[in-house]
Amino acid sequence: MPYLMSLGSLRFLFFAAILILSGQGSLEAAAPIRESLARTEVQWPSATEWLDVALLRNYNTRLVVLSTIALGIAAGVVGAFLLLRKRSLMGDALAHSTLPGIALAFIIMVLAGGTGKFLPGLIAGATVAGVIGVLLMLAIRNTTRLHDDVALGFVLSVTFGLGLAFLGVIQKMPQASAAGLESFIYGKTASMVMLDFYLISGIAVFASVATILLFKEFTLLCFDEAFAASEGWPTRSLDVLLLGLVTSVTVIGLQSVGLILIIAFLITPPSAARFWTEKLSTMMMLSAVIGAVCGWLGASISALVPRLPAGAIIVLVTSTVFLLSMIFAPTRGVLSRHLRQRKLRKKVDRQHLLRAAFEIIEEGSADGSEISNRPFSKSELLAKRTWTPARLDRI
Repeated sequence: MPYLMSLGSLRFLFFAAILILSGQGSLEAAAPIRESLARTEVQWPSATEWLDVALLRNYNTRLVVLSTIALGIAAGVVGAFLLLRKRSLMGDALAHSTLPGIALAFIIMVLAGGTGKFLPGLIAGATVAGVIGVLLMLAIRNTTRLHDDVALGFVLSVTFGLGLAFLGVIQKMPQASAAGLESFIYGKTASMVMLDFYLISGIAVFASVATILLFKEFTLLCFDEAFAASEGWPTRSLDVLLLGLVTSVTVIGLQSVGLILIIAFLITPPSAARFWTEKLSTMMMLSAVIGAVCGWLGASISALVPRLPAGAIIVLVTSTVFLLSMIFAPTRGVLSRHLRQRKLRKKVDRQHLLRAAFEIIEEGSADGSEISNRPFSKSELLAKRTWTPARLDRI
């Protein structure tokens, strides 16, 4: 018997034994469980389901899709400056630093008599922890000789470890259950309600508008921080403000994408947009469009195929757009760059060929005053340049 079939049989016997020992059934009653465990195929949606998702007829699908579109726009706008600022990994460290804030907020709300699952309270805890993580990274960078990568690695590992420790404490609390908090790590769009939509949309609009209003200042900060400081601009305050906007987008994206994958949503759309243009304003708008479209596609695919998690699908869609942009973008794409370089090499080779031919004809004249056209051999051309016979034939 193949190994996979043996493993499936063992799983069936395990669950059947549990049912029999608990007095809830027999082997016949356990048959549906065996069928459920053996059913691993993907059920493709019908035409009606495609239409329902495309037109946002379902209430929960509508909330998830609109929330991820708003998140994608905000992530694209703010992420453009985060990319140019070369702070991509800082967003990753910031996302991980929110975990202890979520866990601590849960503990505080439980001790206060609540359930601990109040989303605004959890988001407030994540925001405070994220801000503390950003300030800690800036303090390490500005007060020591350590580089940014050391500060990022320190904050990322310590805060994430602290968050896992708090989750362990929650599991041992008799009046609390940490079930559901893992959704902030991996993302869980299915649990969204209208309050979540209002919260995500409001913060996304605020972050996007603030970034657009500070477009000139953030541009100067990203491209020439020393010049901005010499002109009297508060570069440190602008830096903190930019990271604060990144924090807000990271926090609202925890439930939909998760703190592990939110960095991909912040960096991949602007990275893909960078291949298409050389202008910053166009790049920022294109990044917002890519983020919105990828959020819509990822959430829609997840709604059509329930076994596919929305956060992972969104990241895979953005990664696909990034790969296509990297290869086929006309401005900075790999394929277009290769074609341009190939065209340039052909042009240079033809110019060298003409120059070598002219030198041969010039040397064949009597006194150099009169140049006349004459036939010459391929060996004379090869002697003039460091070409191989095969390359000369191609030229």
